[in-house]
Amino acid sequence: MNIVLVIFDSLRKDCLSAYGAPPWGTVHTPNFDRFAEESVVITRAYPESLPTLPARRAIYTGRRVYPFHEGDFRLKGDFVGAAGWGPIPEDHATLAEVLSEARYRTSLISDVYHMFKPSKNFWRGFHQWTFLRGQEVDSSRSGPRLSQAEIDFWLPKELQNQSTIRFIQRCIVNMRDRVLEEDYLAPRVMQEAARWLEQNRDAERFFLTVESFDPHEPWLVPPHYRDMYMRDEGREQVISIYDDVSGLDPMLTARTRANYSASVTLCDRWFGFFTEALRALGRLDDTLVILTSDHGHSIGDRNYLGKRGYPSSPEVYDIPLLVRFPGAEHGGTRADLCVQHHDIFATVLEAAGVGLPDGTDAISFLDSAARGRSGARDHATVGWGSALTIVTERWWLNCKADGSGVLLHDLTAADPFEANVADQNRAIVDELFGTATRDANGGFPNWILELARGQADAPGCSELAARA
Repeated sequence: MNIVLVIFDSLRKDCLSAYGAPPWGTVHTPNFDRFAEESVVITRAYPESLPTLPARRAIYTGRRVYPFHEGDFRLKGDFVGAAGWGPIPEDHATLAEVLSEARYRTSLISDVYHMFKPSKNFWRGFHQWTFLRGQEVDSSRSGPRLSQAEIDFWLPKELQNQSTIRFIQRCIVNMRDRVLEEDYLAPRVMQEAARWLEQNRDAERFFLTVESFDPHEPWLVPPHYRDMYMRDEGREQVISIYDDVSGLDPMLTARTRANYSASVTLCDRWFGFFTEALRALGRLDDTLVILTSDHGHSIGDRNYLGKRGYPSSPEVYDIPLLVRFPGAEHGGTRADLCVQHHDIFATVLEAAGVGLPDGTDAISFLDSAARGRSGARDHATVGWGSALTIVTERWWLNCKADGSGVLLHDLTAADPFEANVADQNRAIVDELFGTATRDANGGFPNWILELARGQADAPGCSELAARA
C-alpha cells in the first residue's frame, strides 16, 4: 500500500464543512469536502505537543514530546519558538527512516521553513526532500526594503511597532515576484508533490509527506480569493498579533477573517489539484491518504487573535483528521474516537505492514477508523510550554504544569467555554491533573516548572491548585 500524509499548518477544523463552519460563516472548500465524503472523518483528534516543531516531532517519531524532558533548546540560527522547538533526537527513529528500511521510496515536499533552519533535521530518512523557500520571514530574499507607503498598506497603523514592521518587511520582500496564482507557496507545494508522483511512477511503493505552511499567517493571497469573502477595498490586515483584539476596529477583524478564509480556499483548490493528480495516475485505488493539521488559529474567537497554550481553546486544539482508504473504502464514515498526532506514526506503519520500533508511544487507529470502533484512548493530553491541556469526552482541563491557574470546562454545556467550573468540581480537577502527570512519565522537568511559576494566571482561572 502507498501512503500519503498531507499536513496544512494552522488549518481550523471548523473551516471544513465536514465539521461545521467557523463563527463568521461558511468557508468555500469543495475539494476538502469531496475528500471528506470519500474518507473516514475522525471527530476527536488532538495534537500531542504544540506548536509547529513539537507537533511535527510527535508525528514523525510516534513519541511523546510532552512534557519536554528533551525540549530545552537554545540553537544558533533560530529563536526559541517554544519548549521542544528543536530537532528530532538522533536516537528517535522517524517514519521516513523506518519506511525507507522497509523498501518504501520516501519523499518530503515542504515550505514549512522552521523544519529546515540550522540544526534542524526533519528531512532525515527521506530519499528525496524538497524545501520551497519564501514563507513568512524565511531569509530567501533581500531588499529592496518597503517604503512607508507600502508598510501602511499592508500593516494598519495601530498595529505598527518595531517587531510587526520588521515582520511585514521580510514577508512582503519574500513575495514580490508572486505574479500568478501558481507562484504562491501553497500551489507550489501541491504542484511539486504532483510532479514527484509523476517522476516516481516506477516506485513499487512509496511514502510521500506533503507539508503546506499555508493557511498560517501572514494571510497573503491572490486578491480574487479574498474577494470571495470581502469585496471592500478598505484597510489590509494580514498578520496575527497574538493578543486581545476587543479594542480593534471590527472592520480589521472582518478583514483578517476574510484573508484567512481566502487562504484556506486557496489551499483547498490546490489540494484538489494534488488529489486529481493521484486520480489521473491511478493511485487512489492503492494509496492511503491522511489529511490533517498541526493546530488551528483563533481569529477573534474569545477576542483573541493568535494561538496559545494557556488558556487553550478548541479552535486551536481540536484538529481535522481525514483518512481516505484505497478506493475510498469506508468513505463517508464518521469515527468518534480520540486520537493524537503521534498515533499517525503507528497508523502509517500498520498500513504499511511494518512493526513499531521500540520506544514509541503511538497507538494505531487504522482498524478503529475502518470499523467505527471507539479506539484505545479515553483522553488526550496536549503540552504547550509550561501549560497542559487534557480532554476527555466530557471535560477540558487547562492549567500550568505546577497545577496552578486552573480552568475546567464542561463539554456537555451549551457553551462549554463560557464558564470555568473548576471550583465546583475539585475532585475532577485533581483526577484529570493526575492523569496528565502520569502521561508526563511521572512529572515535569524543573525548567518547565520554573516557566509555569513565572507565567501569569489566565483571567477567570480558579485559585485552587490541581494536585496529582
